[in-house]
Amino acid sequence: MACGRAGFGQGSRRGHRVKRLWPFALLVGLGALLFWGLRRGDPGALPSVLVGKPAPDFTLPTFAPYRAEWGEQLQLSKYLGRKPILLNLWASWCVPCRDEAPLLEAAWRRYRDRLLILGVNVQDTNPGAALGFIQEFSLTFPSGIDTNGRVWIDYGGYGVPETFLIGKDGKVLYRHAGPLSPATLQELLRKVL
Repeated sequence: MACGRAGFGQGSRRGHRVKRLWPFALLVGLGALLFWGLRRGDPGALPSVLVGKPAPDFTLPTFAPYRAEWGEQLQLSKYLGRKPILLNLWASWCVPCRDEAPLLEAAWRRYRDRLLILGVNVQDTNPGAALGFIQEFSLTFPSGIDTNGRVWIDYGGYGVPETFLIGKDGKVLYRHAGPLSPATLQELLRKVL
C-alpha cells in the first residue's frame, strides 16, 4: 500500500510540473511558428487558387469621373490580350489603401501605354466616400464599384488592399495582400513589362 501512495505522489508531482511547463512549451512553439512565418519570404504573397488560371471576368459600373473615357461599365474581358493588368481591390476607409493610392497613380501615369491599372472598390457602403477617395488622390486609372461583392468573392478577397497581376493572356500571375511598397510594385512590373 505504501508503494501505491509513493507512486501516486510522484505521478502527481510530475503532473504538476507538466501543468506548469505547458505555457512555456506553448510560447516556444508559437515563437517557432512566428520565426518560420517571418522567414517565408514576401509576407504579402498570399497563395491563391487563381494563380495560373484565367482571371474571373467582371462587369462593374464605373465612377463618374471615368465614364467619358471608359464608358458606363468596366468589363475586364474587354481589356484582356492588350497589355498586362494590375487589378487593385480597395476601399475608402482602408488606411493602407490611402498609402498605396499615390504609388498606383504614379505607376499608371508612367506605364499606362504598357500596363492597365484597374481599381475595384469593395466593401464600401457609401459610394460618395469612394468617390471622395478618388478625388482626394487625383486617381486617373479607371475604377469600378463592386456593389454586390461578386468580384471580391470571385477573387477570394482576404482584406484590402489586395492586388492581382494579370498577364496579357488573361491568367493571374500573382496575388499580393496588403499595401504595395515601391520595391514590391517594381518587382511586379518587372514580371510583365
